Order: sequence, then structure tokens, then C-alpha cells
Amino acid sequence: MLKWLSSFGKNLPKLGLAFILAVAVWISSVTAADPVRERIFPQPVVIEFIGQDPALINIMDVPDQVSITLNAPQSIWNRLTAEQTPIRAVVDLSGLTAGEHILPVQVQVGIRPAEVVSFTPKNVTVALEPLASRTFPIQLVQQGEPAIGFQAEPPQVKEKEAVVSGPESLVNRVQEVRALLNYNRASENIDRPINLQVLDSSGGVVEGLSITPDRVTVQAQITQRGGYRNVVIKVVLNGDISSGYRVTNISVYPPAVTVFSSDPQLVSNLPGYVETASLDLTGAKDDLDMRLPLNLPPGVFVVGEQTVAVQVGIAAIEGSLTLNNMQVEVIGLQDGLKAEISPKTVDVFLSGPIPFLDALNSQNVRVILDLSGLASGTYQRIPDAQTDNPDVTVESIIPGSVEVVIKGTPKTGKTPTKTPTPAPSSTLSPVP
Repeated sequence: MLKWLSSFGKNLPKLGLAFILAVAVWISSVTAADPVRERIFPQPVVIEFIGQDPALINIMDVPDQVSITLNAPQSIWNRLTAEQTPIRAVVDLSGLTAGEHILPVQVQVGIRPAEVVSFTPKNVTVALEPLASRTFPIQLVQQGEPAIGFQAEPPQVKEKEAVVSGPESLVNRVQEVRALLNYNRASENIDRPINLQVLDSSGGVVEGLSITPDRVTVQAQITQRGGYRNVVIKVVLNGDISSGYRVTNISVYPPAVTVFSSDPQLVSNLPGYVETASLDLTGAKDDLDMRLPLNLPPGVFVVGEQTVAVQVGIAAIEGSLTLNNMQVEVIGLQDGLKAEISPKTVDVFLSGPIPFLDALNSQNVRVILDLSGLASGTYQRIPDAQTDNPDVTVESIIPGSVEVVIKGTPKTGKTPTKTPTPAPSSTLSPVP
């Protein structure tokens, strides 16, 4: 027994070294399979404030996020980035009274093993103040004037008071709660909500407070003064525009004006509109844009600008036209070749403004068949109709394609030339 103990004691250092080496090998293999990495957590962590006395409020701007650097195996990193909120940053306000406090940020990692290497910020400063609230009467301030010829009756406000809440120091600065009503040339009754403003003694807005209610409904009746009246404008036209054209629109600005008379009866006798001076359209082909005076009864006057802007849109009437038996012209046929076309004439259907169609004839329209690069043989080709007026559109060609029989042997070294064919007379047939 003693001999065995003696032998074990002599081998104990070797056994210890073997154990240490085995542990080292195990750690090395684990580390190789799941390496430890130090990096910044990819998402900023929101700082949570807990334990705050509900009778206090923080008036200090504080950071709301913390940046954290962690040291953890790759498998832990995979879980940290995949799971919802595995890391918390907490600031504990428990037991704090009013005043300024510097508090540590506590970082908690919900998945192990993971080491917090560093984080920013480490501390935050809060300034706690008691919550306060006061009730103020709502002051309605009126600005601007109704439109000329109108007057406003005293406005009515449904809500009379508002409660202002927030940090005590800010609430103590409040001197007035105001609603601002701007008439802004109103000509109709006002019934709209208006946001409330919290003002200090110098008239500046106090920010960071809540108001209940935060807006009020203001109603004000807008009536017309005696001797004033709003009337619409009627444009008076005479004469006929050019044949083949039509009036597309007539607009007037302003569409209504305010008139006035020292004798209110003269204004009341108006039919609800006033006419412009006559606008002569005789022979017009283009849009008209001008200012016209108004025809008013004696003793009645316009308030403001004495003329109105009148615009008259004029456009050509659209129509259609058929050109029958239009000769097909061949281009691009190589020297030495001949082409037989069937049929030799086509009908061309056109559309566009009637004045332009009336001026068209067979000399203004060409039907072209391009045979460039074609050798002997039989082909089906689509002719192309062209006009010398960009406002006229080719709607269709009947027939839509023609048969071409090309015969002969092309001469080498020659460039294609146009092969004109005398055109027979064409008949113009307007289509209603």
C-alpha cells in the first residue's frame, strides 16, 4: 500500500499536467467551433426609466438610447440578434425627490455567456419637478377684417376655460390661454375649431405643457352691410367666329364681384348678376384673353377692380375626309427591276380640323410603297400615307396592304431610284 501511494505521489504532477492539457485542448476545440467575438450590438437599446414618482416629471433632455459593446461566442451573437429585446438598459428613479440627479445606466443581458465590454452613456442626468395644473379663462383674440361689404357679429366660443398641466416651473410662467380668430376677408359664416396657445407675460409661447381642451370651436355670423351685394358676372358675346371653328370655353375672373350703392334699393333691384361690355367674336380663329368693364346701372359701383378678366377658348371643328383612288408611288426599287402593284390605287381616310381638311387635295397627300432591298419575287407590303399638314391625321388606308410582283435582274453598282408612275385624277369625298 505504501509503495502504491509513493508511486501515485510521484506521478501526481504528470496527472495534473495531463488534465490541464486536456482542458486546454477541449477549450481550444470549443473556441475553434464557436469563436468569441467582440463587437457593438447592432441595434441601439432604448433606455427604460423605472420607479418614477407619478407626482414628479422630468424636465431635462436625456438620451433615450444606449450603445453597447459585447464579448460573446458567435452562437450567442446569433441568438442576441435574432431574439426580441434580449438586452435592457435601465435607469432606476425609485425614491428620488424633486431636484437634479445623476443616475447610472444599468445594462442587463438576458442570454449567457455574454460579457458587457462597454456602453455609452454610462450615466444620465434628470431634473425632477412636481406636476402642477391650473385653470385659465380662454381669451378670444380677433384679427383681420371680413371681406369688403361684410361685417361680423360678435363671435361665440363654446368652451370658456382650459386646464394647463405640466412641470410646476412652466405652469407658473403661464399668464394667458388664447384662441386667435382671423377673419381673413371672410364672406361666409365661420364655424371652425381653433388651436389654443399658452403664453407667458411677454406674449411668448410656453412649450412643454398640455392643454385640456387643446382647441375650441368658434362661431361667428358674417352678414352683408346695407348697400352692398355680391353678384355674379355674365359675359356678353356678339358676332360669329370663323366658319369651321367653335367656342370651347368661356371663363371670367373673378366670377363674382361686390357692388355698392348709397341707395340700397338700387342694389336690391339687380337681378343677381351684372353684364360685361360686349365682346365681339366676328371672324375669330384663336383664343381671346382680355379685360372688360362692367355695365352697371347709374348709382351702382364695383368695389375694388373695375374690370374683369375674360378668356374665350376657340378651336377648329374636327372632321373627316376620304381621298379615293390615290396612286401608290414606288420608291427604293433597284435599277433593272420592275414592280407590278395590285391594286395600283388605294383610298385614304383622314381626320383633323375642318378648315385644314377643306384645303387638302391629292397634291398634299402621298401614298408611298418602299421596296428598298427587295429582289425578284412576290410580296405583300403595307403602303404609307403622308400629308404636308401635321394637324391632319391618317386614320387608315383601304386596302391595308398591296401585292407587289418584282421582276428582272438588278444592275450591280447602281443605287436605288424612285420609279414614279403618272397619277390619275383623284376624287375628294367628304365624310359627314
